[in-house]
Amino acid sequence: RLVPLLLLLGPALGPALGQSLGQTRFVCTSVPLDGDVCAASALGTGSAEELKGTVLQLRETVLQQKETIMNQKETIRELTAKLGRCESQSVLEPGEAKGRKGFAKNTMGDLSRPPAAETLSQLGQTLQSLKTRLENLEQFSRMNSSSQTNNLKDILQNKIDDLEKQVLSRVNSLEEGKLSPRNESEERGKIESTLTSLHQRISDLEKGQKDNRPPDRFQLTFPLRTNYMYAKVKKSLPEMYAFTICMWIKSNASPGMGTPFSYAVPGQANELVLIEWGNNPMEILINDKVAKLPFVINDGKWHHICVTWTTRDGVWEAYQDGTQTGNGENLAPYHPIKPQGVLVLGQEQDTLGGGFDATQAFVGELAHFNVWDRKLSLGEVYGLATCSSKALAGNVIAWAESNIDIYGGATKWTFEACRQLN
Repeated sequence: RLVPLLLLLGPALGPALGQSLGQTRFVCTSVPLDGDVCAASALGTGSAEELKGTVLQLRETVLQQKETIMNQKETIRELTAKLGRCESQSVLEPGEAKGRKGFAKNTMGDLSRPPAAETLSQLGQTLQSLKTRLENLEQFSRMNSSSQTNNLKDILQNKIDDLEKQVLSRVNSLEEGKLSPRNESEERGKIESTLTSLHQRISDLEKGQKDNRPPDRFQLTFPLRTNYMYAKVKKSLPEMYAFTICMWIKSNASPGMGTPFSYAVPGQANELVLIEWGNNPMEILINDKVAKLPFVINDGKWHHICVTWTTRDGVWEAYQDGTQTGNGENLAPYHPIKPQGVLVLGQEQDTLGGGFDATQAFVGELAHFNVWDRKLSLGEVYGLATCSSKALAGNVIAWAESNIDIYGGATKWTFEACRQLN
């Protein structure tokens, strides 16, 4: 059937065949001058009318796919033009950039501001349009399961991924300056929500429908160094006189993987922070006091890390992959961890629940973030690092999808590290 299909679809396929099939080899069959091309090629497999109906259906499918690609290209051109205008119109007012006030350790630097509300509104409208077209593509994909439709899906996903990186990068560059008014923050939140939904839809297209995984069998992915992507733990920490914090972590970001988590309370943005910034070793901050941790984990592989601490004498211990790698004392001694704060994954807070700086953002993957209000034993830590079925969940913060909200395009995937170990 290849010969009549190519004869009838040649004008419509054109560029689509060139892109998806690469170098194509055609088979030629001689047909008498008075013969029926379709009948000669069918070789007894179906009537000419049935074959013509199939051809017409395929031609309609190709035309619809071609139209979808053209619409996506137009959307990308629209958004690129708007971003260009936004950049040219965005000018910082003199004296607007100021450092933060009221905190002992400035781990962020200058605060940032979003672009004007008009700029954010334009971006929001364009992203909403892109999201609508993506929903149309999903519906079309469900109706057509051909290999050519799958190729189209992959092409569009790559383009949208590139577009999202461009949006995040350019909007981030527009935000350097100062904090925004409340109404602009709300507008930015809408855009972040759209980005999050768009990213999740693309993930579903790539991996299929969400699997029925256990509530703790997931990981967070932060693919870009921006001040938009983060996750927020719904619960705050209680007052604690000791703690153990453990997680699985994977990154090869350079320089420094950024901030896996930060906990801020009113009056102290650095109540409890884990950060690897620039070329410095990973550090843990408690009430702005610092201890350097002997972790070697920036190799693109999964590692399990734990940090324990007690307020008495400020004694701390560090564990990597189930083995103690360091310890010390006099880290914020006799200072209990304060309650009623905000716990964020993936960003360093310079104000309560905000003030993020892209240079300190975490880049990589994170899973099984658990918090206990006591010091775990070596055996308990080892059980966590080896994915033991008897491993404990945090009695203060337990890793579960219902306990985490994600923003700005950070995504959830099924956690694989423990499956590989077992």
